[in-house]
Order: sequence, then structure tokens, then C-alpha cells
Amino acid sequence: MAAKDWTAEDIPDLTGRIAVVTGASAGLGAETARVLGARGARVIMGVRDLERGERVVDAIRARHPGAQVEVQRLDLASLALTKRFAQGTRTRLTRLDLLIANGAVMAPPGQHEEPRTQDGF
Repeated sequence: MAAKDWTAEDIPDLTGRIAVVTGASAGLGAETARVLGARGARVIMGVRDLERGERVVDAIRARHPGAQVEVQRLDLASLALTKRFAQGTRTRLTRLDLLIANGAVMAPPGQHEEPRTQDGF
């Protein structure tokens, strides 16, 4: 017996839940933010490019009026910006129910010599 394919429609109502999605300005991160917002979660989108992130927020709200989505600057290549995002989020939120760690720093072997982040790591 084959397992049923899991889809976004299988996600239950998330009203009252708080989610952070990193790398949410495009691709899987943007789609994840859209689906979570459509299901009622409050979604904080961590993005490097605020303009791209705002376009995603506008698209989500156009498709799902009332969706609680917001964008915050987050660049995982900078430990200082990552810390600022984490501290700001912690200060503003009473809790966090979902963390979708979709964002990343890409450093293919041979393409980057030291350092790999802006902070020297």
C-alpha cells in the first residue's frame, strides 16, 4: 500500500501560531511563507533583500487577504545581522511555534577563500 502524497492542503489550521521562515524572498521559502500565512499563522519572513521580501508579502496578501505576514532583514552571512534578527524577534514575540530554517550561506569548495562570512567565519 502506497503512502498518500502530502500536500499543502494537509496542513491544519494554524491560527494563533507564530512562524519564522528564513530565506523567504523566493522559491521554497516564499512558498512556505505563503502556505503558512494562508493557513492562519503569523509569519515573520527573514530575508536579505527587503524589496524582494516586500514583493512576496504583497503577493501573499493579494492572494490571501488578511494573511499576517511581515518581512525582516536577515543575512545569514553576517553573524551581527543574524544576532540582531534573533534578538529583535525574541523581544517582539511572546513565543515561537515554527522555525523553518530555509535560508543558508552558500560557499562551494574552491570558490571562496577565507573568510566565508562577513564576520570572518
